[in-house]
Amino acid sequence: MRNNRRSLLRTTAVSALVGSVLLIPATAALAAGSGPEPQPLPAQQAGVKPAAATLTVKASVSHVRAWQEFRITGKATGLKAGSKVTLQQKQRGAWKALPASTVTNTSGSYGLRVKLGIKGKNELRIASGATVSPVVAVTVN
Repeated sequence: MRNNRRSLLRTTAVSALVGSVLLIPATAALAAGSGPEPQPLPAQQAGVKPAAATLTVKASVSHVRAWQEFRITGKATGLKAGSKVTLQQKQRGAWKALPASTVTNTSGSYGLRVKLGIKGKNELRIASGATVSPVVAVTVN
C-alpha cells in the first residue's frame, strides 16, 4: 500500500512539475514580447464594419405558361460558399417560402429550376436567413 502511495505521489509531483515546466517558457516568451502578437483583421484596423450580405436575382423569363419550367439565377455576396438560398413568393401580401432551394457555389452563384401554377403576376425573391434579394416579377398565363 505504501509503495502505491509513493508511486502515486511521485506521478502527481512529476505531472505537476512537467506542467509547470511546459507553461513557464511559453508564459515567459509572451511576457517578454518575443512572440508575435495577434493582429487585428483588416476591417478592424480601419474601423470598418464588414459589408452586409446581399443577394441578386434574375428570372430567365418575364412571362410563362402555368407549370412551364424556367430558371432563377443570381449571386450572393457576403455569405459563405454553400449557404442555403430559398425562393419566396408573395401570396396574399405575405412572403411564403416555396419548396425550391439550393446552395451557393464557391463564387456565390446559384441557380434554381422553377414551375409556377398561380396565374397572373407572381412576385418572387430569394432569401438566405435575414438577407433577401430584390423582387423579380414573372407573369403566368
